[in-house]
Formats: sequence, C-alpha cells, structure tokens
Amino acid sequence: MAAFIPSRRDAAVNETAVAKVREDKTREAEAGFDGSWVAHPDLVPLCREVFDGVLADRPHQLDRTRDDVTVDAAALLDVASAGGSQTEAGLRNNVSVALQYLQAWLRGTGAVAIFNLMEDAATAEIARSQIWQWLHHGVVLDGGLPVTRDLVERIIVEELATIAQRLGDGFDAAGFEQARLLFIEVVLADDFAEFLTLPAYERMP
Repeated sequence: MAAFIPSRRDAAVNETAVAKVREDKTREAEAGFDGSWVAHPDLVPLCREVFDGVLADRPHQLDRTRDDVTVDAAALLDVASAGGSQTEAGLRNNVSVALQYLQAWLRGTGAVAIFNLMEDAATAEIARSQIWQWLHHGVVLDGGLPVTRDLVERIIVEELATIAQRLGDGFDAAGFEQARLLFIEVVLADDFAEFLTLPAYERMP
C-alpha cells in the first residue's frame, strides 16, 4: 500500500502525496500487478487511472510471468542491497511514530495518520524491531554516534516532549505514558518479543 494520504487543507502536502502515489502505482502496474490498494478513498480514482492505462480492457496480467526476476535465499538476506544508512533522524522518526501509534492503538484506533502517512500496527512493529536490532547489534549511526540504551531512552524523552508541544492541550499524558512504558519494554528487552501486540493487549483498558 502507498501510505501517503492526501490533504484537503495543505496544497503542497496534497501535491506530494498524489505524486508519490502515482509513482508507486505506476511501478506496480508496470511490474505486472492486476490491482492495488491505497490508504485513502480520495486516491482510488488515481489508482484506477494508472491501472486502466496499463490493463486497458484486460482483466489481469497473468501473461506477465516476470522471468527476468530471480530471487533466492541469498537475495532475501542481502539487506545491504537496499542501500540507505542508519541515521539519528531515522532513529528519532522510529521512536516518534511508534509512540504516537501505540498511544492511539491502546485507545482502540488501529490506523492512524502520522506525518501525512497512514500507519498501522506494522509501522510500530518495524520501528521497534529496527531499534531493537540496532541496539543489540552495536549499530553506529552516520556521524559516529553508537546506538545505546542511554541514547534510545534520551530520544524517547525528547520525542515525547516534541509531541506534547505540538499537541498542546490535546496531549494525552496518561496514554503516552502507557505507550512509553510498552515501547521501552519491547525495545530494550534482552529477548525480542514475538509480536508487539502481545504485551500491548495486556495494557488495553
């Protein structure tokens, strides 16, 4: 799913979202997909337009077997091939998004718009998994800063303060405290929790 969501209030955000979704759907359609999904109903016409442009009157693309693609176990384990690097900005984003999502999840909301992206439980799973891995495998961020327990705990405090400042009177102090405790439990634990939602269910009101 293209996680970008349109904005009816901010033209620049909306333009970026539409461009990103069009790019994503074009990639899918040209790769042989038969259909797709989007994070917001306003994006359905865009998705349909892209796929109709490739499929035309055909119901599917089963004739596209993609013999040009070969995937083996080594390729699936080749994380470095994706490119990118570990940064403090990425760490902070993981912390902020996970805290915001967990606060909403513990209050009964399963899908949440955060930073103009539609997030769900997979978001928090990815964020906490990545931080746990960085912490337990001695990752050093760009710039030479090692990922340590102290660093993660400090960033959690700082990102919570940023969220509180942004939300103002709408900041749910009790809810975010629950989210913080849950996040710390699964990120700093010696053993990797099988699923984030398992300890999360124990904190449901």
